[in-house]
Amino acid sequence: MTITLANPVKYLKGVGPQRAAALEERGLATVGDLLSYLPFRYEDRIRFTPIAEIIPGQVHTVLAEVTGGGGGTVRFARSRGPVFHVTVRDASGMLHARFFHGAYLQGRLKEGQRLVLHGKAEVDAYRPGRIEMVNPQIELVGAGEQASGDSTEVGRIVPVYEAIGSISSRMLRRIIYGVLTQFDGSVPDALPEEIRQRYRFPTRREALLYAHFPPKDESLELLNGFRSPAQLRLIFEEFFYYQLALALRRRNERREAGMAMRVREEKIRAALKRILPFKPTAAQKRVLGEIAGDLAQPHPMHRLLEGDVGSGKTIVALEAAAIVIENGCQVALMAPTEILAAQHYLSARRIFAPAGYGVELIVSGRGRKRAEREATLGRIESGEAQFVVGTHALIEDPVKFRRLGLVIVDEQHRFGVLQRKRLIEKGASPHVLVMTATPIPRTLALTLYGDLDLSVIDEMPPGRTPVETRWTADAQLPGVWEFLRREIGQGRQAFVIYPVIEESKQELKAATAEYERLASAVFPNLRVGLLHGRLKNEEKDAVMEQFRRGELHILVATTVVEVGVDVPNATVMVIEHAGRFGLAQLHQLRGRIGRGQEKSYCILVAPKTITGEARERLEAMVATSNGFEIAERDLKQRGPGEFFGTRQHGDAAFSFAQPLRDHELLELARREAFALAENPQRADDVAARLASLNPAWQKRYQLASVG
Repeated sequence: MTITLANPVKYLKGVGPQRAAALEERGLATVGDLLSYLPFRYEDRIRFTPIAEIIPGQVHTVLAEVTGGGGGTVRFARSRGPVFHVTVRDASGMLHARFFHGAYLQGRLKEGQRLVLHGKAEVDAYRPGRIEMVNPQIELVGAGEQASGDSTEVGRIVPVYEAIGSISSRMLRRIIYGVLTQFDGSVPDALPEEIRQRYRFPTRREALLYAHFPPKDESLELLNGFRSPAQLRLIFEEFFYYQLALALRRRNERREAGMAMRVREEKIRAALKRILPFKPTAAQKRVLGEIAGDLAQPHPMHRLLEGDVGSGKTIVALEAAAIVIENGCQVALMAPTEILAAQHYLSARRIFAPAGYGVELIVSGRGRKRAEREATLGRIESGEAQFVVGTHALIEDPVKFRRLGLVIVDEQHRFGVLQRKRLIEKGASPHVLVMTATPIPRTLALTLYGDLDLSVIDEMPPGRTPVETRWTADAQLPGVWEFLRREIGQGRQAFVIYPVIEESKQELKAATAEYERLASAVFPNLRVGLLHGRLKNEEKDAVMEQFRRGELHILVATTVVEVGVDVPNATVMVIEHAGRFGLAQLHQLRGRIGRGQEKSYCILVAPKTITGEARERLEAMVATSNGFEIAERDLKQRGPGEFFGTRQHGDAAFSFAQPLRDHELLELARREAFALAENPQRADDVAARLASLNPAWQKRYQLASVG
């Protein structure tokens, strides 16, 4: 039977209903999808290592024959069940092998049977003078033969795939190899021919076949570095189509009729001077100039504003809002949490007070009295409410604007693209300003926000001193509490952060229990408050307002204070179980202090014996307070999808390309895509190529096109 790209995977040999369901859940419904699921690593199983030359701790491929013991024996281990033991030899020596749950091998291996073993060699823990392999992959070899020429396991460079549910890498190899032996070879290639020729890329068909089962003479170093011609082509392709979608989106935005704002009139300048509470930094002036230039255009602004915590993004956004309000339009600011929304609401009321702008707050559960909520909605619909702050409640149907001119989305990566789109649709092509306090490396900004113009506030307001970060063990907590008493004695305030609300099986200190202990036993003479996500909205607001007014000395909290809390008098933050938090999360938490003129301290509490990524995170926090450097380190640890939360929120996630690793190809693909999209003669061809993409690419294109 000849197989085409359109064949469903459920009919492939070796798949069956259960495996087909697992594949389809991963988005691999057809042969075309399956062939796009590429190896993440390759192993050299061509060159055989003589047993005498095996180095413990390294992976080897060995060609040997079964010796003695009648083909191996099964012994039962209390914790492992049946373990199959066999000894093999070649001309240079002998090797022991153990297979857990390997009873199925008994009877299959006979003395003199030749086989290939591939796995990691170790010194036998029970017999130090013996070398062994545990659960090696094996391939039987017929008498007088070498390893089978069509083997998927040995005698070739072997692709290693990420397992899918119960489908192992080995099973995926066999399924894909079986497909390729019956494949008709027809693979549409949507990459423009001139681009393929310019960079000497292979066709898509050649690249796919090569990437799954590369020839024996290919460099393993090149393959595992993702730099073979086939891999480069496939990486470029992923970037190119996504960037092309972004480029077409931007081109269409330039053609879209928007509201051109008057920005240079004296009336506008006077309004900005009234609301500006301090002298802006050079970076803030530059960024406001970029935003004002966009607002003056007859097409909608789509701009990303990024900057480190405390760099002054909010005041720039409020200045942009003032320009729009002075032009007779409304502004909506959407924040991901009620605490952050409330913070923006209070800031806007304070800053806009001299200008007399109407400011409203819309969050779920607020304004429970129907009359109050309807009155608020009425002021928004009439235009009396000029600046409206809210959570995702803003996108609900009852919220209607009279003339929405600017949409501001704060901490954008916490929203889905469709949520952003629904808010934008509340107006007629409003300007859009996206903000984030998570500094984004340029490479990722081009990937996730490539259709947005980028503005960066890379300067902190004057008078801010870097937060001093210390790492201390749990045993030193009495000294930490004494330090808090001294700071509070000088009129300061402090945060104490815990990873969970209530006690759990993880043996982590919980905010509720520690609040009781700290308030009664450690700081009985101080006022201690508690804040976490399960409190009612009114309770959260009351606690935060008490802390802002200085009525609480210490605020015990969970990560609910990660964003949106601005208390300049707070100079100390203690984070217990600090190794349990992510790097970006730790940096955001630390950003809640150091917002005033006084020296501030962040104290990370974790065992000094901590290892691995947790140790790297804490060392990075102690070493730097630079958010961009923190972001780079976090990105390397977690990868783009986790870094931005995009796996949960539906933005770009590449199956093979990695923006950080492949940043040069990303830049190249972006240049080619934007050049192609701007060529009027090629517009129809571009549209046709995009229409020929498979459903997975169509989905990415649609997501990329959300403004």
